[in-house]
Amino acid sequence: MQDARAALIALRAEVGKAVVGNDAAVTGLILALLCRGHVLLEGVPGVAKTLLVRALAASLDLKTTRVQFTPDLMPGDVTGSIVYDAHSGEFSFREGPVFTNLLLADEINRTPPKTQSSLLEAMEERQVSIDGTSRPLPDPFVVIATQNPVEYEGTYPLPEAQLDRFLLKLTMPAPSREDEIGILWRHAQGFDPRNLAAAGVRPVAGAAELAAAREAVAKVTVGPEVIGYVVDLCRATRELPAVRIGVSPRGATALLAVTRAWAWLSGRDYATPDDVKALARPALRHRLDVRPEAELEGVTADGVLDRVLASVPVPR
Repeated sequence: MQDARAALIALRAEVGKAVVGNDAAVTGLILALLCRGHVLLEGVPGVAKTLLVRALAASLDLKTTRVQFTPDLMPGDVTGSIVYDAHSGEFSFREGPVFTNLLLADEINRTPPKTQSSLLEAMEERQVSIDGTSRPLPDPFVVIATQNPVEYEGTYPLPEAQLDRFLLKLTMPAPSREDEIGILWRHAQGFDPRNLAAAGVRPVAGAAELAAAREAVAKVTVGPEVIGYVVDLCRATRELPAVRIGVSPRGATALLAVTRAWAWLSGRDYATPDDVKALARPALRHRLDVRPEAELEGVTADGVLDRVLASVPVPR
């Protein structure tokens, strides 16, 4: 157990060789790996969303694939398709990029809904069904999707059904002045984001460490007061007039899962209400549907969660 925790802590340091700052996003990606969950990364262009995922992939001894989502991408380009082999005279299945351990879905909101929906079964059931046959995906299988929140022309917003499949939604803000100085200093010293091996990024964890870590996370104790707090937070989001659709029970189970993973990563075998508060925003922000009239008044999902966290009593 200690070896698995040390490997994942080393994973965070390894990613830091390529990405300056964004510690919260790095931690969120590690928690997703522990929970076998998927992540939606959102940020303006140029804040190292893709570099972060590439650095994570380079730090893991896992099979990784990257797909650039475009308006002309077809579902078969993601999941695979049946092709005719002229030499054998038979049809065979050719695996798509989804048959991997870590899938980077870059700019997922630039492809039409039919292609976005091709990921739904893969993300939820961890299998792909083509021509009446279900084909299991490798274990682990984690999707990390990126999207740009400021461009709307030529984009297709993800439907609520698919947003709810993501365990976490992580936002990547612009770096602080100190971090930006660090970024430029690295580039001045010859850092090449296209050559992570030259930056010293190497695999420090693999499937065995992740499996051992997941077994340890499953043993983290959760008291009835913590479970009650998770339920109260999620139910409170359904009762606000500014919210059209609140957090579903799936969202509550996701918050509980990342709470246990964060407790274990922090070196504890029990979860606390403070762990719940720390993960509430990334685990729930994408599961809230704020009413349009409330959005016009400046209400945001994070603002709603701040209000809920401030109003729901914390068990002690």
